Amino acid sequence: MLKSKTFVKKTRAGGVLKIVREHYLRDDIWCGSEVCKECKDEAPVLQEDACIESNLCSYPHYLIPDTNVVLHQIDILEDPLIRNVIILQTVLQEIRHRSAPAYKRIKDAIHEKEKHFYMFTNEHHRETFIEREPGESANDRNDRAIRVAAKWYADHLAKKTNGGSLKVVLLTDDRANKEKAEQYGLIVYRCEEYIKSLIGNPELVDRLALQPDDQNEITGSKLLFPEHLPLSRIQSGIKNGVLLQGTFHANRDNYLEGTVFINREGEDINEVLLQGLQNLNRAVHQDVVAVELFPKERWVAPSSVVLQDDSPNDEDAEEDETENKLYFGNSSILKPTGRVVGIIKRNWRPYCGMLSQSMIKEATRHLFTPADRRIPRIRIETRQAANLAGQRIMVAIDGWPKNSRYPNGHFVKNLGTAGDKETETEVLLLEHDVPHLPFSPAVLSFLPKMPWSITEEDLKVRADLRHLGVCSVDPPGCTDIDDALHCRELENGNLEVGVHIADVSHFIRPGNALDQEAASRGTTVYLCGKRIDMVPELLSSNLCSLRSNVERLAFSCIWEMNHNAEIIKTHFTKSVINSKASLTYAEAQMRIDDTTMNDDITKSLRGLNRLAKILKGRRTEKGALTLSSPEVRFHMDSETHDPIDLQTKELKETNSMVEEFMLLANISVAQKIYDEFSECALLRKHPSPPPSNYDILIKAAKSRDLNIHIDSAKALADSLNNATVENFPYFNTLLRILATRCMMQAVYFCSGMDSDFHHYGLASPIYTHFITHQEVRCYAQRASVAFHTQLFFKNKGIINEEGFILFVRKNAIIILIPKFGIKGTVFFDNKDKPSPHLIFDSEIPGVSVPVPESEPEAKKPKLDC
Repeated sequence: MLKSKTFVKKTRAGGVLKIVREHYLRDDIWCGSEVCKECKDEAPVLQEDACIESNLCSYPHYLIPDTNVVLHQIDILEDPLIRNVIILQTVLQEIRHRSAPAYKRIKDAIHEKEKHFYMFTNEHHRETFIEREPGESANDRNDRAIRVAAKWYADHLAKKTNGGSLKVVLLTDDRANKEKAEQYGLIVYRCEEYIKSLIGNPELVDRLALQPDDQNEITGSKLLFPEHLPLSRIQSGIKNGVLLQGTFHANRDNYLEGTVFINREGEDINEVLLQGLQNLNRAVHQDVVAVELFPKERWVAPSSVVLQDDSPNDEDAEEDETENKLYFGNSSILKPTGRVVGIIKRNWRPYCGMLSQSMIKEATRHLFTPADRRIPRIRIETRQAANLAGQRIMVAIDGWPKNSRYPNGHFVKNLGTAGDKETETEVLLLEHDVPHLPFSPAVLSFLPKMPWSITEEDLKVRADLRHLGVCSVDPPGCTDIDDALHCRELENGNLEVGVHIADVSHFIRPGNALDQEAASRGTTVYLCGKRIDMVPELLSSNLCSLRSNVERLAFSCIWEMNHNAEIIKTHFTKSVINSKASLTYAEAQMRIDDTTMNDDITKSLRGLNRLAKILKGRRTEKGALTLSSPEVRFHMDSETHDPIDLQTKELKETNSMVEEFMLLANISVAQKIYDEFSECALLRKHPSPPPSNYDILIKAAKSRDLNIHIDSAKALADSLNNATVENFPYFNTLLRILATRCMMQAVYFCSGMDSDFHHYGLASPIYTHFITHQEVRCYAQRASVAFHTQLFFKNKGIINEEGFILFVRKNAIIILIPKFGIKGTVFFDNKDKPSPHLIFDSEIPGVSVPVPESEPEAKKPKLDC
C-alpha cells in the first residue's frame, strides 16, 4: 500500500516549494513474539514466558511505554528486571526529536539481547498506521497511534494464544491518554503504579522520576523563584534584542554566582554575571538560558568570597542573607549583570556524588551532594538511605519547581564505597562523560583477522619508507605508539623531515560499528595506571602502534627543509614504515647528549632537536605563549598499583622536540585541507581574550611593580618573559599559571563559516588537529591525578612543603603546592572574622586537613598538608 502526503514549504529566498512524500504500508511486519508462528521471519525477541512478579499483573505480559514514560523513566527501563518491552516506532521517533541522550539509551536497550526489547514499526503497518484527523494536534495523534498499536497487539496475541494469558500492558502517566486507553479496553497503568506493584524489588521505586504533580506535593507553597517566561516570549525577546541567549556556567567557588556566556557573535556583551539565587533562577551548569541585562548602574564586580552551600539538610534555605554572603569584589572591575528569565534548553545528565542523610528519623527525603561543586544539591526520596551512607551514588534531576530551594531528582544506582580506587575511577569517568564499557561483540567483529600482514597490494598504493631511520619518542611504558619521526640529509644539502602517524583508517570502514564506537569515544583517555582506548587493543597497542622492528601502515607528512628550518616543500602520503627504535623522552635525550653515540637514529634525533629549537624560537618571536600548569608523575607499587611516590614532571628538550613537530604537522595539514576544501575544512582556532580577562594577571604583576602588556600575544609573551623577581624564581611560573586562567577556550569550526582562523596561543594563522599528541591532557586525566594524589597522602601524616598564595579572598586564600601539583582553598576557621587557624580544603574530593598559621610577612608560606 502507498499513501502520499503533499505540503508546501517556504524557501529562504521567499519562494514556495511543493513537497510530496510517499508513505508505504505493509501487512507482513513481524510482531516479534515467540508465540506467533505466522508472521515470524527471524529469531524472536519477545519471550513467550514473559513473567514478572506483580500485585497488579499476575499473568505474563509485554509492556508498551508511551513517549513520556521512555523520556522520564529511562532509568527504570534500563534495569535488568524490566524485559519484554515493545518500543513503538511512534515513540522512538518522538524520543529522537526530543532527547538525543534518551534516544541513544533506548536504542542501546533495544540492541541488548538479554533485555528482549522489540521495536515495532507501527507507522508502516497497514493495521496500525493512522492519519491525523482535522483539528487534531500532533501530540494527540501520536497518543492515539500508541493506543491503536497497543490494541492491535492485544488482539493479535489473543488470537495466537486462543485467548491465552499473555497480555499487553500500556504504561502512561498522561491522565487523558490513560482514560481513553481504558475506554478502548486496554490494560493500562501509570508507571509509578506498575513499578510499586512489583514484588521484591523496592530499589526500583527509588529510581522513579518524579512527575510535575508529584514534585508539587513534596515542595512548599511559598514561591522562592520567579516564573520562567514561555518559549514564545523568550524567542521574541531575543529577536528584539531585549533578551540575550547564552550558556550558563556556575561558579565552582561560590554557589550564589554564575556567568552566562553569550552565544551570538556580534554582541557587544560577551558574558553576563549573575549573583543571588533569584537571579540564577534555577539555572543549572551548562543550561542554555535567556537573560535580561540590568542597567549599568546595577553592574558589579565578581564576588570575592568562597562560598559553599552548607544549609541544613531538612529545610529549604531561603535567600534572606544572600546579599550579605556575596561580598562584592573590587568596584573598579565591573561586569555586566542580569538575571535568568527562562530556560531554552536543559543540559542535565546523571550526577555522581554522596547522600547527605536527613537528621529527621525515618525521613525518606534527603539531599544529594554532587561531586561537581557547580551542580546544586538535589532532593531525592529513598528508603535505603542507611545503606547508601558512605557510598558514591548516581542521581538524575527530574525538575526544579519555583517553590523549591533545590531541584528534585531520583536515585539511579549505587557506584560503590567512597574512597575505593575502582569506585572513584568509575566516578571520574562518568562525571567527565568518558565512554568506558568493554567493546561490544558487534564492534570487535570488525577487527582484522589474525595473523595480519602487509600485502603486495598495500605496497603498490603506498610509499615504501621502511628504509628510513624512523623512531618514536614517548613516555615510559607507552604501548600505543601513534606517531614517529625521522630526519636525514638529502643529496642537495637540504634536510628531509617526516612525521608518521599510524593509519587507523585502513582498518576502520566508515559507518560500521567500530567506526561509530571510535567516533563516540573521540580519543584515548590516559588515567593514572589505566588507559581507556578509543579503539580495541588489537589496533591501539598492536596493528596501529608504530613499534620498533615491525612493519606498520602510516600516514606521513614529509617536509624538505633547509638548515634554518624553512620549509621548501611539503608532501603527504600513505606509507609503510619500519621504526628502528621505540624510545622514551629520557632515552632520546641521553642519545642526543652522549657525544660517543653517532648512529643513524642518534644523528636523526640531533637534527630534529636542532630544527625544533629554531621552530620554537620562530613561534616565540611571533608571539606564541609559553604558559604553565604544574604536573606530577607517580611511581606506583607493582602489586597494589597505589602511588608510593610522586614528583613534579621534569620536561626535557625531547619533549619540546616532539611537540614542535606535532604542531608543524598540524599547521601543514590545516593549510592543505583548506587549500583543497576551502568551504568545509575542519580547523581549530583560539580567540584572543577580551582585555577584562587579564585583570587578575595585571593585578598580580603590579603587586611586584611589574607591568603586563596585553595589546597582542607578542606583547603578552614579552611581558611574561621579563616578569622576574630577584630571589623569587617561581614568581614567573605563578604568573604563567595565572595567564592560563585568562585564556579563551579553543574551538573547532568549519572554514566556510568563519573568516578568522588565527590561533592566539600558538601565534599561527591556521591550525587543526591532525595529531593530538598523547600528552595532551583532558579533564578526566587531571581528575585521576588529583585522586591518586589523595591516595598518596593517605596515612602520610604531616608533610612540610613549600606553597604559594595564588588568590586572596574575603574568607580564604587559594594556594598552590608545586611539588605535588596541588591547588586548593585554605579557609579561615570563622568566615566572618579571620582566625589564625586555617583549614586546607583541596579541590580533590574528601581532602580536608588542618594546617598551622603562616607567618604574616612570609611571601612563600610553609604549609603542613
